[in-house]
Amino acid sequence: MVCPTLCHTNFTKNDELALLALKISVRDPFNHLANWSNSSSICNWVGVTFDSEVTSGELDLHNNSFHGELPKELLQLHKMKILNLSYNDFDGKIPAWIGSLFSLQHPIFRYNSFQGVIPPSVSNLSKLETLDWTKNFIHGCIPLEIGRLQHLKILHIAGNNLSGNIPPTISGLSSLELMSLSLNSLKGHIPKGIGNLSKLHFLYLHYNNLEGNIPRSFENLTMLEQLDLFQNNMEGTIPAQIGNLYMLERLALGNNKLRGSIPLEILKISTLRVLALQNNSLSGNLTSDLDVAFLT
Repeated sequence: MVCPTLCHTNFTKNDELALLALKISVRDPFNHLANWSNSSSICNWVGVTFDSEVTSGELDLHNNSFHGELPKELLQLHKMKILNLSYNDFDGKIPAWIGSLFSLQHPIFRYNSFQGVIPPSVSNLSKLETLDWTKNFIHGCIPLEIGRLQHLKILHIAGNNLSGNIPPTISGLSSLELMSLSLNSLKGHIPKGIGNLSKLHFLYLHYNNLEGNIPRSFENLTMLEQLDLFQNNMEGTIPAQIGNLYMLERLALGNNKLRGSIPLEILKISTLRVLALQNNSLSGNLTSDLDVAFLT
């Protein structure tokens, strides 16, 4: 869906040329970009928004049926803070030059057909707050450089073909509130440093191949509302320190290789409403109003 616009006339010619290059590059079966032309002001182009000072801009082209690759000319959009291309069928690699859009805060590419790897150059986007590339065909490892994004609040790269370990540098994402790496092929241990992400509210790591123990450092995630490790290869016992997560509403640990007793401390979490522990080797009784899925 292409959104209405607000704009000021003090834009650059490079802005216009960059957007026209995008129009040429994509297939637009419903002709949404019909008014993107030299005969009309960029102020009237659908999906394009600049603020009154033209110090920042937004390109919102979500939920159309666009196909094609991103042209290099988009590199000229120096003022762009929001680039929302979600729910289309853009393809090709996410280009390395995206790391030169230094004003970019919210590249939202969810539900497309992007391929290739996460370019390490994304770490150059020091103002980045949202990285949402969910449901594409991105492969390879999560780059170590991602830990430099100290202002990142949302990391949502679920439903891709990512592999390798979760990099330990992810503990550098000190502003992170949501991390979703689920529905990939990640392996190895969960970095203990994730326990340093004190602002984290939502942690989704389900449907991967993660192994090892649940880090005891999770006890530091006192803002956590949802923790989902469902369908991995996690081993060992459930740390009693989970009981320190007093804001936790949903705890999903089912379909792992956990063993031992279910810590009674979990029942002390007054906010907990959903507890999924099925298909482990756990013992103990739970008497609570929780929505419990528990099968040993």
